Order: sequence, then C-alpha cells, then structure tokens
Amino acid sequence: MNHPTIYDVSRLSGVSIATVSRTFSDPSRVRESTRRRVYAAASALNYQPSEIARAMARQQTDKLAFILCKKGATLLDEFYAGICEGVMRGANSMEYQLLVSTAEDWQRTPRSKQIEGAILAGDAQPGLIAELQQQNVHVVLVNHIAPGFDLPCIVADEQGGVQQALEHLISRGHRRIAMLAGRFSSYITSERYNAFLSSAKQLGLSLEETSVTMCDRDIESATQAALGLLDRPDRPPAVFAFNDVLAAGVMKAARRLGLRLPDDLAVVGFDDSSICTLLEPELTSVHVDCRRMGELCMERMTALLGGETDVPRRTVVPTSLRTRASTS
Repeated sequence: MNHPTIYDVSRLSGVSIATVSRTFSDPSRVRESTRRRVYAAASALNYQPSEIARAMARQQTDKLAFILCKKGATLLDEFYAGICEGVMRGANSMEYQLLVSTAEDWQRTPRSKQIEGAILAGDAQPGLIAELQQQNVHVVLVNHIAPGFDLPCIVADEQGGVQQALEHLISRGHRRIAMLAGRFSSYITSERYNAFLSSAKQLGLSLEETSVTMCDRDIESATQAALGLLDRPDRPPAVFAFNDVLAAGVMKAARRLGLRLPDDLAVVGFDDSSICTLLEPELTSVHVDCRRMGELCMERMTALLGGETDVPRRTVVPTSLRTRASTS
C-alpha cells in the first residue's frame, strides 16, 4: 500500500505544497483556517509529518512564474492579461507566489528564480522550454503548442471560432468572403489560416469565393492592406480578420473609401477585445474565454506539482461568436 505524501495532503487540502510544509515546520506563519484544513487532510490520510523533511530537502518553493512569450509584448497586452488574471486567481487560492514577466526580461535578468513551475504564454521558444526543463521546472503552455515537447497545452478552439464566424456571414447572405491574416506566432497563424480554408470548404465556399491577404499585426498595416483589398472592382462584401485590431484596420479603410457597415461591407474580428464596443459600428467578434484558459493552466500545473502522470496534453477551450452591428 502506498504511503500518503505531501502531494496528497496538498491536493486534499487545496493549498500549495509549500503551505503544507510551513504548516508543520512553522505553523505560526500560516493562517488558522488554513492550518485546520491541512491538519484535517493529514489526519484523513494518516499522513506522517516526517515527509516534510524530505520535501524540504528537495528544495521545493512556493513560487510559480507566468512568462509572456510574445515579441515586443508588454504585460498590459489585453488578451494575455486576461489569461494572467485566471492564473493569478488560481495561484492565490493555492497560496503560491506568482512571478510575472516577459520572456525577454526573464532571460535578461541574472537573478536566481527558484521556481517550481512556469506557465509560458504565447510563442514560447524551444530554448526557453529546454532551459526550464533542465532546471526541473514544470512547464505548461497556453495559446501555443511546441512541436517536440510533451507538455500540457491550453488553447482556444480556433477551428470552431472561425467556423462560427463564416457561418454567421453566410447566414447574412455573403458568399464571397475575404480573410485578412496577420503575421502572428507560427501556431496562431497556422491554426486560423487552416481553419479558414477548411471551414470555407466544409460550408461549400469555392476557392473563387474566398481570398487571403497578409499584413503585419498593427492597425496601420491592416488599414493599408484593407485599402488594397477593398478598393478594387471585385471587392468582397465580407471580411474575416485574424483579430480585432486587424478588423479595426478594415473598418478604418472602409470609412476612407466611403463604404457603409454593414450595408456595403460586413466585418468580423477575433478575440472579442474591449475595442469591439468602442468601434462604430460595434464589431462582431469571436469570444475567447481568456480567464478560463488561465484557470486551466493552474489546474494542469497543480496536477504536475502533485506528481500526477496522466495530465492532459491538449485542452481546447470553447469559443463563441458575439454578434454586433458590424455584420447585422
């Protein structure tokens, strides 16, 4: 029969391994309500506190890291801030300390981090993943899948989101639909591009009825690309944009050309960011539950820290279409 471990007490009591350790080694540093939970879990499991010494000898800490891996990004990036909020809620409930950083700052800072786990958000580079693994740090990826690494990944349902957008445009009578694709991470670019092509085919759109235009991920690049797309005799009556910033560029170009939304042009974005309701008309967009993605990151990380071996490797969070005046 397996003896209960500090991991078991952590899972049952709902607090971090470090908190369990402090409860037995230095109880004055732990809130009374938390101590009661830990003692109750230990009693139920018939756990022997001598395990604490072995846990401390392994130099476990109560620190996790959320590292934003997006070139040129700041921690104010709205999409990843939503994910980080979900991670922070989970970390706080489990009494973990959470370090938040961009990948550039993380690798540039020479201080010792002494973390147990890292949640890498966005385009995590293989070198950073390998470095963390060499330090025996548990890694969870979010909004990214890294080929060659067997890691838990939390991603949005890109295929479902794109298909909902196209189904909505078709229901409004549009057959010729263009996509404005941004140069994002390799994972996101590939997922949304392939989702557009496969969904268009599944919904019966021919190659002649679809087109793809590439641009950089800023609004001015999107505006210029959209001007070229819309200022031509075979102008598409509907555009699906890779995200809301690119969609705003399409709307900006439409205004310059004197086009009315949605009468002359329908526009759909992706991410359902705060700018959707700031635009006029308000933007129809695919909603991504960023907070839920962050919460799932912490669920997977807690399982890894608890020594579980059957942690799901790919978790897909559903998306939904938020319909607004840019298409109706």
